[in-house]
Amino acid sequence: MDTYLTLLSFGPTGWADEICLGILVTASLALATLPLGLAGGFLLALAKQSQDKALNLAAQIFTTVFRGLPELLTLFLVYFGLNNALRTLTSATGLPEIALSSFVSGMLALGLVFAAFASEVLLSAFRAIPVGQTEGARALGLRPSRIMLLVVLPQLVRIALPGLGNLWMNLLKDTALVSAIGLADTLRQAGIAARVSREPFLFFGVAIVAYLALTMLSSLVIDRIDRRVNRGELAR
Repeated sequence: MDTYLTLLSFGPTGWADEICLGILVTASLALATLPLGLAGGFLLALAKQSQDKALNLAAQIFTTVFRGLPELLTLFLVYFGLNNALRTLTSATGLPEIALSSFVSGMLALGLVFAAFASEVLLSAFRAIPVGQTEGARALGLRPSRIMLLVVLPQLVRIALPGLGNLWMNLLKDTALVSAIGLADTLRQAGIAARVSREPFLFFGVAIVAYLALTMLSSLVIDRIDRRVNRGELAR
């Protein structure tokens, strides 16, 4: 028991510092990816409703590709493929070499996947909003931007929140994949500690607790947001 407490302590003899840093990296990566994925999903959902056939087709192809590829393969495509393309471009133009870090690569790759799935959730939410509401807003003389801000978005958030909440949970779990490209997240730090200490059950157990804690905290936050956006519905 004393050995376990020593291994889980802070300082040079324990691994608590590294594990906490890994948890911080995991949470930071997920939070940095979320707005990127939401913005991409929103734009894709708008494109899928566009009358422009080329724009609609491009959005459909994007969604099909990134929903179909394994997340790990998407991560490798961004980390190795995009970095190689950047090196080739900078070498050809004589510019200083540009390289994406593991964190940025993970954020971009997971953001692409999140956007592809979120676009389907948001598209369904768009279609669930009665057309008469936007037509009535136009009849009142509201500009398209005001209609989107005052009429569509509040309902869009309420309808899409359960689906987006599930995607957020998947995003939290998918952050573990970035350990494959060297980012010192929760899983990688736990793996290093397990190999060095030869206590895999202990440190992977700590990683399990960390991920469960993050998902439980996320569930509480999502539930709070859900109650807030549905307070008008509940009052009725």
